[in-house]
Amino acid sequence: MFKVVLKNKIYHQDCLEFLKRQDSQTIDLIITSPPYADKRKKTYEGIPEKDYVKWFLPISQELKRVLKSKGSFVLNIKENAVNGERSTYVLELILEMRKQGWLWVEEYAWHKKNSFPGKWPNRFRDSWERCLHFTKEKKFNMYQEEVMIPMGEWSEGRIKNPAKNDNIRLESNAKSGLSRQVGNWAKRDMAYPTNVLHLATECGNVNHSAAFPVTLPTWFIKLFTKKGDTVLDPFIGSGTTGVAAIDLERNFIGIENNKEYYKVAVKRIKDEKKINVEIKKIMSKTGSSKESARKRIHAKRKKNGDKTNK
Repeated sequence: MFKVVLKNKIYHQDCLEFLKRQDSQTIDLIITSPPYADKRKKTYEGIPEKDYVKWFLPISQELKRVLKSKGSFVLNIKENAVNGERSTYVLELILEMRKQGWLWVEEYAWHKKNSFPGKWPNRFRDSWERCLHFTKEKKFNMYQEEVMIPMGEWSEGRIKNPAKNDNIRLESNAKSGLSRQVGNWAKRDMAYPTNVLHLATECGNVNHSAAFPVTLPTWFIKLFTKKGDTVLDPFIGSGTTGVAAIDLERNFIGIENNKEYYKVAVKRIKDEKKINVEIKKIMSKTGSSKESARKRIHAKRKKNGDKTNK
């Protein structure tokens, strides 16, 4: 039996049991980072690598059901190295999810700019994680203009001083069937980004063993939703996805089974809602931008010794 779910709230429950009781096609975006195989055993008990796919598939089946037909699912995950070689459970999961009817549309790479240094005999340190993008249909909601970036210094010389063939559409020398016309980007200040996201890891004290930075869900929420849409994070941890959703004026639903993380997330979301109210007041009174108002609030809290603005 389905029940009404209050939005903008975190639920302390097992995500599979929670999802089974929810209505179909009610979510615009799902973004989450579930426990990785054989990791964080002290906090999440750890799912053995050999059981991971079997454990996750019932969850992904329910996620597919609650997701709207034009919605997206972004799964942040990274396989570990075992006995000198990379595990294959993430690849196996992708293949099994495709059998469920998911479309594996894209793989974004989160480059962790400040990853911790280290040394191993047969590889280098991990400095990136997968953000796997799944959908239910080939045509889905995507607002690419919301994540455009400055063109960069290269455009100063390359586009403002065009070469002879820049205003002609040229076929690829590799005979790939692709073509380009550099001149189309003349007089443009912004460009579309690549599928590599250069973001620092979470440095604030959010009392979570593997919190991703708020900039990660922020980017995907901008890309795949609009104001008023609903975002679901079935493993919300310390509440980061909820914080991003509030800031971007989206609704969110969070699920967290770990009691301690749940408490942290609830407190963090409560504080973010207060900050959001303060931001609107400052913007209305001074005409400041949202970013400027947020910096002003954080500076004031830091001066007063308040650590809740992490």
